[in-house]
Amino acid sequence: MEKRLTRQQKADAIAEQLEAYYPVIPIPLDHTDPYTLLIAVLLSAQCTDKRVNQVTPYLFEKANNPFDMVQMDVDDIRLIIRPCGLSPRKSKAIHRLSEILIEKYNGDVPKSFEALEALPGVGHKTASVVMSQAFGVPAFPVDTHIHRLAYRWTLSTGKNVEKTEKDLKKLFPKEKWNRLHLQIIFFGREYCPARGHDPHTCPICSVYGRKTLFK
Repeated sequence: MEKRLTRQQKADAIAEQLEAYYPVIPIPLDHTDPYTLLIAVLLSAQCTDKRVNQVTPYLFEKANNPFDMVQMDVDDIRLIIRPCGLSPRKSKAIHRLSEILIEKYNGDVPKSFEALEALPGVGHKTASVVMSQAFGVPAFPVDTHIHRLAYRWTLSTGKNVEKTEKDLKKLFPKEKWNRLHLQIIFFGREYCPARGHDPHTCPICSVYGRKTLFK
């Protein structure tokens, strides 16, 4: 059951445990540069990374840069990315953001949160992933999985993902954000899933988990 530790002490212990479990962290989404990462992250909304990695090779074979992407018809993009879900909206966003990258940034992906979040289909979480994984800028992208685990581990109140991101950024040093958000994702998939989760056997929940998990 939960030890009588402060939230900061729990965070420090959990970070140490995650580092031991995942000293080497692969990037979940296959990509070759900031543009292909941006497109892959956009496609991952309400879709698994595995499915995205199955789809993107076909898309990037035809267009792995904004100049080639704008030459494609939106319907052709939609047909390729259909397995990822939300294809009508995502295909329009991919085509339009590619146009904007050419018009405003000479085809390059901008290196700022504000510029990225202004692109169609790109929210704060997507921008954070790109800034973190493409440019190495400290960020703590919080998706529903990290949101869930932070609540289970009593690191956040679980009110919303915005609050969770703020809580986690306060608890963990900035230089660890980029590693930790991936470590939490991998840990969640392997030991702390949304369904079929047993807090008694979870290496972190069994020690630091919220008491309501055990009822």
